[in-house]
Amino acid sequence: MEKRQLGNTDLNVSKICLGTMTWGSQNSEKEGHSQMDFALERGVNFWDTAELYAVPASPETSFKTELIMGNWFKKSGKRDQIILGTKIAGPGPYTEHIRKASDYTKANIKEAVEGSLDRLQTDYIDLYQVHWPARSANFFGVRGYKHHDAWEDNILTVIEGLEEVIKEGKIRHFGISNETPWGLMSYLKYAAALGKPRCASVQNPYNLLNRTYEVGMAEMSIREKCGLLAYSPMAFGVLSGKYHQEKPAKKGRLLDFPGKMERYSTDNCSQATKRYMAIAEKYGLSLAQMSLAFVTQQPFVTANIIGATSLDQLKENIESADLVLSKKILKEIDAVQSEIPNPAP
Repeated sequence: MEKRQLGNTDLNVSKICLGTMTWGSQNSEKEGHSQMDFALERGVNFWDTAELYAVPASPETSFKTELIMGNWFKKSGKRDQIILGTKIAGPGPYTEHIRKASDYTKANIKEAVEGSLDRLQTDYIDLYQVHWPARSANFFGVRGYKHHDAWEDNILTVIEGLEEVIKEGKIRHFGISNETPWGLMSYLKYAAALGKPRCASVQNPYNLLNRTYEVGMAEMSIREKCGLLAYSPMAFGVLSGKYHQEKPAKKGRLLDFPGKMERYSTDNCSQATKRYMAIAEKYGLSLAQMSLAFVTQQPFVTANIIGATSLDQLKENIESADLVLSKKILKEIDAVQSEIPNPAP
């Protein structure tokens, strides 16, 4: 498995990252452990989780994924073979069960880090990420930006809170998630001007149905060496093609969690997906592997975060790392994007 440098750090991560957000809801602990065993055997050394997981967020499921991973680390003794990322949950009605004031104060950052360390049964976290901005911004499927003046810029406070736990040896590096160009610019600005720890990565959605990262963030990722950790590369499972076959699937995330990811259920998403299916079939590829390979080979992507609810899915997803799409295929993909641009925000 090809390894890529994580930002300006000394860490080299596999270009496929193991996503874990189904463990504790759609997957049992035993199934999660089987996925970890399988991924490590295939050279996937980069794993991503969050205190919020499993999803959808609830008092019954949050923290479960970290607990499942921690039990695997304890039982396997292989923590040192993994580059581990997790995240602090931000403010919102769906995080009040995690902590009452879910803003990014220094105290909350410290509390969240120590909670994750305890659940993960480890002494350190390689990449600690801010799960989403505290300010109102266009993320989680919001296409347009609407400005709100009530929020005060607290990004320096966030960096200082992260700096404290870095100095304590509890985390090695930090990243951001669901961010905008202004957000990334602000983190980099404070690091350069004040000698603070530098942001190592951005974890945002990116897939064939949502290529909005290319508009303002891709250039920044390349020039600033702060690459994308692409999540939802399969668009919540839509890009497996299972909902658009002659006999559509009767089970899947879109069906299991109605109303949670409606942005992937639009007519434009359906039309685009069918056209991508035709391209994959034309070249003898599975739509899933073509979709994943497209993400992985982008020059601004550090790692492609894959998730699966079965070992068969995980195997197919990991094997996409061996596929490189030709210029001819990419041209046909771009033609669909040109005619049906970013149907899912």
